[in-house]
Amino acid sequence: MRDDNMGFGLYSPRIVTSEGMREAVVVIKEGRIADIISPELAHPDCQVVDLSDCVLMPGLIDSHVHVNEPGRTEWEGFETATKAAAAGGITTIADMPLNCDPVTTSLKALQAKLPETTDKLWVDCAFYGGVVPGNAGELEAMIDAGVVGFKCFLTHSGIDEFPNVTEKDLAEAMPILARHKMPLLVHAELECGQDPPAWTDARSYQSFLASRPRHWENEAVELMIRLCRQFVCPVHIVHLSSSDALHSISIAKKDGLPFSVESCPHYLTFFSEEIPDGDTRFKCAPPIREDENRQKLWRGLRAGLIDFVVSDHSPCTPHLKYVEAGDLQKAWGGISSLQFGLPVIWTQAKKQGISLAQVSEWMSEKPAKFLGLSERKGKIAIGYDADIVAFSPDKEFVINTDIIQHKHKVTPYEGRSLKGVVERTFVRGRTVYEGGKLTITPTGEQLLRQKVQGKK
Repeated sequence: MRDDNMGFGLYSPRIVTSEGMREAVVVIKEGRIADIISPELAHPDCQVVDLSDCVLMPGLIDSHVHVNEPGRTEWEGFETATKAAAAGGITTIADMPLNCDPVTTSLKALQAKLPETTDKLWVDCAFYGGVVPGNAGELEAMIDAGVVGFKCFLTHSGIDEFPNVTEKDLAEAMPILARHKMPLLVHAELECGQDPPAWTDARSYQSFLASRPRHWENEAVELMIRLCRQFVCPVHIVHLSSSDALHSISIAKKDGLPFSVESCPHYLTFFSEEIPDGDTRFKCAPPIREDENRQKLWRGLRAGLIDFVVSDHSPCTPHLKYVEAGDLQKAWGGISSLQFGLPVIWTQAKKQGISLAQVSEWMSEKPAKFLGLSERKGKIAIGYDADIVAFSPDKEFVINTDIIQHKHKVTPYEGRSLKGVVERTFVRGRTVYEGGKLTITPTGEQLLRQKVQGKK
């Protein structure tokens, strides 16, 4: 019988901590990590769960997820998205402000979204607001309500209700965000007056790739570095695809600008030379580029120019992907991958001799810091939430539709063999996923910024 005063413990000979990999028992009380001790020091009344076949890692933090609720729950929704997250060892997500209806560009829209999470969260969830033309007057109200950042597009978002901003719009919004030290997340593609080549074939991946050239990203990054320097507003480039931008990013970082960058598993795994024509599952924006570009992104990640890795999970209904027609012009641009980020990145990282501790830093510690959660999440450390994933790094599995928890099963990872299996996921000490199954009751919480800051 477990003594609640003693809490309980998780044992593994391989636990990823800030001090390195170690053998220990993680003692959990009231949802927090109460201690990390040598096994022989565990109190006899403390029930210890032996997870010796697994590495214990901090739960992953995915700060870029399109949940699409309310309004487009036929695309996804909080229930299915957070189930997929839990199955992937992710214990916190942050929901993007577009693709839902209404888009989250006002306090009223945020207030309409928050109740939609009730009894649907298997993991914790933070929220972004959006910057669009004319809504600068709404930003502080959304900040006060607890959003953790703001997203904007420099090109059409794909959703007419979420129009792209101009430099004039940013000159209104960025001083407000700078005062509150709130990050501006930027979809960095800028149509620069140079028309891309005309499509030769709607099924041709090379035509799609040419339609969104690297210089769109490169010039958008240059613009945001200049505006970051001008307004001293934290700027974050989402889903970096063009390795050409890394030189400018390195200068911004050397100059000490509040400038950060993410990339995604699909840019670090796939490359354009292997993508078949007509396979719309691979369509995303910015596009997946050449293998030499992919290898440079890995070098940028290892050098710290890219700060962390997140999914950009962007699902839609199957008919919007035009899979049967193979029409890359019409297909929605987005990749469903929320559940598989850890094994996807570990599969690639292990080939390069990158440690699991380094992967954890990219997928847990650094995104936690970005979301303002660094004193609560992203580490296995005393006082932190007991958000933990038990991971078998040497096991292999093949992705098939039977195991996918996303609402829709359309993903370019289907049929791919990966290394590393998520065995069990704990959110604040509670098991939410184990052995391929979700728990019956969701236990996730909303993470609103002022509440997060109050829990230190």
